[in-house]
Amino acid sequence: MEREDKISARLFCAHHNIAVSFIHSLSNSGIIVTEKIEDDIYLPLSELNRLEKIVRFHFDLDINLEGIETIIHLLDRMDDMQDQITRLTNRIKAYES
Repeated sequence: MEREDKISARLFCAHHNIAVSFIHSLSNSGIIVTEKIEDDIYLPLSELNRLEKIVRFHFDLDINLEGIETIIHLLDRMDDMQDQITRLTNRIKAYES
């Protein structure tokens, strides 16, 4: 099984000094995507930035899972809107030329 684009949840948790159960909670609530391979949980590398933000929200700012869900949803919407603004700006520039 390919694991080059994934990191073990246990390794991530050991590095950040958090419990693996936190990753399970995030996965069960749909905040992050995980993949079970054999008896271990793996995180896609594409999720690491998002997961590190979540860890800071929870442990540094003491935000609960419901609050994290709300924040992540709003951040995702902001990213989508920023992408849309960029596309629209590029279209406007094409008409101005």
